[in-house]
Amino acid sequence: MGQPRIGLYGLGTMGSALALNFAGRGIDIAVANREAEWLAPFLDRAGPLADRITGCADPAALVLSLPRPRLILLMIPSGAPVDAMIDTFLPLLSPGDTLIDAGNSDFHDTRRRTAALTGQGIGFVGLGVSGGEEGARNGPSMMLGGSRDSWSLLRPLLEPIAARFQGDPCVAHMGPDGAGHFVKTVHNGIEYADMQMIAEVYGLMRDGAGWGAARIGALFAEWDKGPLRSFLVETTARVLAAVDPETGQPMVDLIRDRAGQKGTGRWTVIEALRLGQSASVIEAAVAARGWSGLPRLSGAKPAGQRQFQPEQLENALQAGRLIAHLQGFGIMRAAAEEYGWPLDLARVAEIWRAGCIIRSDLLDRLAPILRGAGDGPIYLAPEAADLLSSVLPALRASVSQAVATALPVPALSAALAWADSLAQPRGTANLIQAQRDAFGRHGFERIDRPGEAHFDW
Repeated sequence: MGQPRIGLYGLGTMGSALALNFAGRGIDIAVANREAEWLAPFLDRAGPLADRITGCADPAALVLSLPRPRLILLMIPSGAPVDAMIDTFLPLLSPGDTLIDAGNSDFHDTRRRTAALTGQGIGFVGLGVSGGEEGARNGPSMMLGGSRDSWSLLRPLLEPIAARFQGDPCVAHMGPDGAGHFVKTVHNGIEYADMQMIAEVYGLMRDGAGWGAARIGALFAEWDKGPLRSFLVETTARVLAAVDPETGQPMVDLIRDRAGQKGTGRWTVIEALRLGQSASVIEAAVAARGWSGLPRLSGAKPAGQRQFQPEQLENALQAGRLIAHLQGFGIMRAAAEEYGWPLDLARVAEIWRAGCIIRSDLLDRLAPILRGAGDGPIYLAPEAADLLSSVLPALRASVSQAVATALPVPALSAALAWADSLAQPRGTANLIQAQRDAFGRHGFERIDRPGEAHFDW
């Protein structure tokens, strides 16, 4: 057993998987957990990989097992537990050591912690990790926020354990302080939107066309061979094909219609609003999860079945997914300007192509578009505009049919509204400015002369 190169605290589902990933890539690691009794069973499960894992009884032992400068990865719940563990580790560390928070933390917390620890000579990294348990074990997508020195120390350890897309490791330095956690937050917001739109298409086929789960699952499996190929479409096909062995019914039909959420989708919407950006598709997805737990209105029933064409829905889903991604990348660009982060949006798309939950062929198409988009709006890049125009008619037709059939498609509708709003040569904001000037003297700009104007309404 060699000397550990990195320490990991927190042997929950993700922490255990990540520790095995390190060991499996030939990287010696020390591990510890709040419940020390978890160590022995974990090392037993590790099998031959246990030769590269040093079990430590407590944080002090973990620190002592590591060479300087020490690198300690926290795989614990976000919020107060992270602050508590920082307080625990801080007296044990020396200047030059680095703590890495690899949970789904609020990037504002990461910025605060970075400032506090930097003043004491301790490095702090906010590491966004996507891919769930399977990704953590076999190769996640990782977004690092921290100093360039921290990136230099961690890069030789993170690149070997990262997912790979055509040989390219799916990990990158996003920028200082909270940049990595912010990118991970937006990733999760896009994930919310993608899942919601998939669910809406499922609802149209189930309640609008009368298809059963297995038939819809087969359709998603077919779509996964084309432009919609992605982890979430593949997962949807697998989920819809599953049968409950006790009842013989599709498993999905036995699940209560109530979706949970842990907060990252909401954070994306909140930050988008703070930055003056549109996250309408993500907001609709967050809202829909909230609505799923509310009592139902009486009398609100579909107006009857309609034929929804699979090819039309496939293109509609492509359009909605594209718009959600465009909004997400727009939010990240605005955040980079606000916080001074050198975010490389094309590189973000590249490291999301494997390992993460939203990995898809669309990201492979978006990466070169983002690389050449310059400083203008991403949706105005010719390739993005052409791609959207080719699938937008299907989105309009699908949303129209859904509305006529009284079937809810909040995220797809939000995507269509975004596209239609930006396609209008002249919108209706002129009336809003007139109203604001009439009741609050907020002023407006005239189209026939420069400068701010007012009117005696």
